[in-house]
Amino acid sequence: MDPVFMNIDEVNRLPSEQFIKIFGNIVEHYPAAAIGILKNRPFRDVGSISHAANNYLDSLNENEVIRILQQHPDLAGKLADLEKMSPESTYEQTSAGLLAITSDTKQKLSCMNEQYSVKFGFPYIICVREKNSPGEILDDIESRLKNGREDELSSALEEVKKICRLRILTLIKQ
Repeated sequence: MDPVFMNIDEVNRLPSEQFIKIFGNIVEHYPAAAIGILKNRPFRDVGSISHAANNYLDSLNENEVIRILQQHPDLAGKLADLEKMSPESTYEQTSAGLLAITSDTKQKLSCMNEQYSVKFGFPYIICVREKNSPGEILDDIESRLKNGREDELSSALEEVKKICRLRILTLIKQ
């Protein structure tokens, strides 16, 4: 993922189309989020962009949230193997060591991803940039598999917000 490093004044001056292009994947494969937060300009600072994104995500109904969750690739999954993930997801999974895990760890993660998707109807989502190792991620998915669907829907959305915040920080210099 190539950082853009604009300052907040530059962000506020971007034409709408350019804003949507640059911020269009702060929520994985969901440019509607950029469109939804655009109306909150001018932004005071990077925190106000994150706040607008969180408000937008919180305003969505359950079906829209599930649609967003379903846009996320499995961790170290088929899309990674085929090199078909977004540049942002590739960067995030690489930084967490997920694209260089052992075959045993990959098999365990794949099995847990499948269990999770079957149970909840959307992929396991975690802000991998906030985790220190693939083992920490495996522990988290194992723990979250014990959750009920409503709790997990909420947890997954909170993880999307964390991912979104870090993607915004990648675009803006402070």
